[in-house]
Amino acid sequence: MKNENNTRKRIYICHTFYHAYIACLKELNLPVSGEGAVRGQATLLLSTMSNDFGTLKERAENSGLFEQVIPYDEKEESFFPELSKYHKDRGNILLNMLARMKYTKMMGKLQAPFVPVNLKEYGDIYVFCDSDPIGYYLSTHKIYYHALEDGLDCIRYYDTARYDNRGHFKLKAWMAAKNLIFIQNGYSKYCLDMEVNDISVLEYPCPKYIECPRKALTESLGEEEKKILVSIFIENMDELERMLAAGKGHEHKVLVLSEPLCDLETRKRIFRDIIAEYGEVDGEKAQILIKPHPRDVLDYRKLFPEHIVLDGKFPMEILNYVKGLDFDRVVTVFTVPEAIKFAREKVFLGEDFMDRYEAPEIHRQNEQI
Repeated sequence: MKNENNTRKRIYICHTFYHAYIACLKELNLPVSGEGAVRGQATLLLSTMSNDFGTLKERAENSGLFEQVIPYDEKEESFFPELSKYHKDRGNILLNMLARMKYTKMMGKLQAPFVPVNLKEYGDIYVFCDSDPIGYYLSTHKIYYHALEDGLDCIRYYDTARYDNRGHFKLKAWMAAKNLIFIQNGYSKYCLDMEVNDISVLEYPCPKYIECPRKALTESLGEEEKKILVSIFIENMDELERMLAAGKGHEHKVLVLSEPLCDLETRKRIFRDIIAEYGEVDGEKAQILIKPHPRDVLDYRKLFPEHIVLDGKFPMEILNYVKGLDFDRVVTVFTVPEAIKFAREKVFLGEDFMDRYEAPEIHRQNEQI
């Protein structure tokens, strides 16, 4: 069921650069003209709750890919102190669920003044990460939407819906289906479906999961579409090319993708260790390039002045569209590197690696479901 009486085609509600990247891919896979859905009819809504998009709004507007690009001042729960009372443990599941029902409705209503568009005007609403407050708003106001996987295969490694609701999950899922409480990732009554990259890797089923491989969105891109993506996400192409050129005199190059892990001091140790362990190729020191995560506040230029530190404000997948880019190795901790095409070796460190730096229960969430 789509929303009735809609006057606008579709809207993408994004919380990260990666979300905006997937929204762009979806639009680029539409025809430029004809009947039905065509490019340029969508709105891009950029939530600033947890991410600074910089000048992405202006570049996305200039691309012609969207009808509108609008910032969204989404508010975290902590913005509303009146919600804190609903988190008190009342001693039994009945009283706790009654409190959660009240919390769900109030959370949705409190978000209303900050939503900058009338979402009921849109035929299709695509929401990345509906665990954020926008999910409560949509459910409270009975607005149907499509959910999309937050990151590539992210539910495989962290099933937030089941982890956040462990204990009596079936009861809670039933209540969410009746719109009494809210659960993200396909369990809300008003979530029409939940797009995931690969259903086969998911341990727990959800009837609203639909498989939409992210790879399929990139296979049909031509050179013009790739140029559009680069123009949207790279603010200063000359600067990026200069940095990449600085490594061309080395026989081997290694790209390290940072992530906002642990506290800053532990994070420093993590990436020092990664470079020490993976910074050599065939027994020779490689040129190290570091691509900071957009939400990583660690100053990598200060910490690693001997290495090349790229701009952090773009999704790493954009490097696939930079001509002539070639790395011996790319190293990540939790970022799934499957989409990377510019490296011959992909090293995904994962949970075993992180066990060295923090208590396993902090990052092994799926084992606690």
